Amino acid sequence: MSEDTLRSVEIERTSLGNYVVRNVRGGSVSMGAGEDGSFTPVELLLAAIGGCTAIDVDHITSRRAEPTRFSVEVTGDKIRDETGGNRMTNLTVTFTVAFPEGADGDRAREALPRSLQQSHDRLCTVSRTVELGTPVSIVEATGSTGSTGG
Repeated sequence: MSEDTLRSVEIERTSLGNYVVRNVRGGSVSMGAGEDGSFTPVELLLAAIGGCTAIDVDHITSRRAEPTRFSVEVTGDKIRDETGGNRMTNLTVTFTVAFPEGADGDRAREALPRSLQQSHDRLCTVSRTVELGTPVSIVEATGSTGSTGG
């Protein structure tokens, strides 16, 4: 992969079941097992799915009018079954968006359904990746099992 396409985060353990996720721009978010206010990995997945489409839709519709309300709810069921193991089903992204009265608001309202469809069909990297079922490789770094003691 070229540097133009590569995306990455680093996850560092802070204590049992608690981690900090960092991006290359210096941002961070806490992640954990759901025993405190930290986001769980599933919640971060849901946020990524909704956030990706939200960014697409916001950029498209806000060119026409600034929304008076813009919220996104992402839901799904975490299940375990014999064939698929632990996974999410029934993923739904619900947008509640309102624009001001007037010609600009009308243009934004007209653009909303199309922008939602464009994001779903081709723009949102996250939901496209989930829907297409991209394989995930798990690898152990060379020397990661060695002793650190003297």
